[in-house]
Amino acid sequence: MSVSQDDVERRLVDLESRAAHYERMAEDLSEVLAQQSTQIERMTLQIRRLADRLDRSNDGWETSPQDGKPPPHY
Repeated sequence: MSVSQDDVERRLVDLESRAAHYERMAEDLSEVLAQQSTQIERMTLQIRRLADRLDRSNDGWETSPQDGKPPPHY
C-alpha cells in the first residue's frame, strides 16, 4: 500500500492544526486556572476578615444561664 505525497501532507497539516488547537486550549485553561487561583486567595482573605470581625463582635457578649437551655416549646 503506497501513500501519496498529498496524503502525507494533508495528514501533516491536520496534525499541525490539531496541535495548534490543543496548545490554544491549554493556554486558555491555564489563564482560567490563574484567575480562579487569584479569586480563591481573595475570597480566603475575605473569609478570614469576616471570621475575625465575628470573633471580635462576640467578645463583648455575655452568656446567660438561658443560653444552654432548650426553648420552652420542647
